Amino acid sequence: MARPDKVDAVADIADQFRSASAAVVTEYRGLSVTQLTNLRRSLGSTTTYRVAKNTLISRAARDAGVDGLDELFIGPTAIAFVHGEPVLAAKTLRDFAREHNALVIKGGYLDGRALTVAEVGQMADLESREVLLAKLAGAMKANLSKAARLFAEPASQVARLAAALRDKQQDQQQDQQQDQQPADERATD
Repeated sequence: MARPDKVDAVADIADQFRSASAAVVTEYRGLSVTQLTNLRRSLGSTTTYRVAKNTLISRAARDAGVDGLDELFIGPTAIAFVHGEPVLAAKTLRDFAREHNALVIKGGYLDGRALTVAEVGQMADLESREVLLAKLAGAMKANLSKAARLFAEPASQVARLAAALRDKQQDQQQDQQQDQQPADERATD
């Protein structure tokens, strides 16, 4: 018969799997409690870093309908459940793993499929959502400016053409006036 505390733990982890936008599976062997605390702080409030037994995590994943992660649940396992921006959490974990060799990223889960270590690394290499949105806004603004210039160009060409025609007409009128002047007046000019 299952112990109530384990049943509650499985239910809690399954809820985390269901509500998280992504999950990153890590091995934390060799990290001190202080280092784990620092990692949790650096992940921020949108990511929960949970240490649990592999059998409990495996059962919770099955209950939540998460497939393809069972081979990752070997050794001391902790999962970062991301409830916000997955890219930021992946970057934080990658940077922490670079500083602390004891933290090993095993894989992850995003959009209904398992991720390899390389895919988690690629996700960490992406720029944050805010940066990508800013770049998109800048590109859209540049395109709108180009469009505005493109639409204004025919009007400015027409204005330049009208000014050139007016100047030409004025020159012709001056030439006609000079031709109409008597020859003696032209000589004094």
